[in-house]
Amino acid sequence: MARILIVDDSPTEMYKLTAMLEKHGHQVLKAENGADGVALARQEKPDAVLMDIVMPGLNGFQATRQLTKDADTSHIPVIIVTTKDQ
Repeated sequence: MARILIVDDSPTEMYKLTAMLEKHGHQVLKAENGADGVALARQEKPDAVLMDIVMPGLNGFQATRQLTKDADTSHIPVIIVTTKDQ
């Protein structure tokens, strides 16, 4: 199955997404902030990234921008996930 990177600073959301993806046979990689998510994506080359938006430091928009501008990671689909009412 797919290797999916979850980038989210919420332990609750990380747990929910991980449980759902692993239940369906996917391998889950985890990062708790945008900077770690970008570094892990560059290192591991996941099949997809689930990216939270509101995070301290490098937010989800900034992290996604870095991934899409990097030739090594620009092919990786980034799916925005958030629990904020925005």
